[in-house]
Amino acid sequence: MASGITSSAGNTPSPASLNLAGGLENLRVKAQQDPKAAVREAAKQFETMFTQQLLKQMRDSTMNADMMDNEGTKMGTEMLDSQWASKIAGQPGGLSDVIAKQLERQMGITQSLIAKPATANPAPADPLHPDAPVGMPQKAAASFIQAHTDAAAAAEKATGIPAKFMIAQAAHETGWGRKEIKNADGTTSFNLFGIKAGPSWKGATTDITTTEYIGGKAHKVTQTFRAYASYAESFADYANTMKNSPRYASVVAAGSDANGFARGLQKAGYATDPSYATKLAKMIHMTERVQQTLA
Repeated sequence: MASGITSSAGNTPSPASLNLAGGLENLRVKAQQDPKAAVREAAKQFETMFTQQLLKQMRDSTMNADMMDNEGTKMGTEMLDSQWASKIAGQPGGLSDVIAKQLERQMGITQSLIAKPATANPAPADPLHPDAPVGMPQKAAASFIQAHTDAAAAAEKATGIPAKFMIAQAAHETGWGRKEIKNADGTTSFNLFGIKAGPSWKGATTDITTTEYIGGKAHKVTQTFRAYASYAESFADYANTMKNSPRYASVVAAGSDANGFARGLQKAGYATDPSYATKLAKMIHMTERVQQTLA
């Protein structure tokens, strides 16, 4: 392979060979720290070298044999080819993607659930737009679960509702914490469950524009929501609502049945979204998978 990356001018190394020599040690280090990233980088370098050789062959086949050429112009041409090859390499759906996938299969590298970036979920669940797709940003999901584990455990003791069900519902309502209900000054209301403030609520509140389904159609309306001093208060108030309201007796009675829990909430009128139970059940299963990776 090394013989294919030298220039036509004697033993003078080409820009590609210089880049490769300088990058091998970095690849070795990266392979130890992040094998998948190292494979992607190696695949990109292979594509860069292949593209540069292709450009060189095309240039050689079309160049006028009578043109005055010297070592300086040859080196400049090779540098230009190298720059173009570097820009072309690594594009989605390109040769490097094919090479990387093949190498990953041969090396047995799999995509870790937690290793995916948070940007893997461009459209998280949004309590203000309940018709949005339900997704799961993996890093954010793990952090969200860990942040609320203790409060959810306390709520489980008070209600009997599995902590993972409540965490999943909070994740669905807030898009894994990225779309929390805000106060007028932009601070969080700590309201993880989208609980509205009725006449009996004596605590702090915040007004926001939300989506409600009336007659099966989505409408934008302004609603008053409860505001808390901490996430622990939000879980405690949710637990109190579930435990003491006859309206949610079937939710508590569902026990460890995720689908029964989700259907019970929708039947009790917790949300007006006609797909709420389906979305919540999916979120519970997602939460379970993330929790398994954290165990």
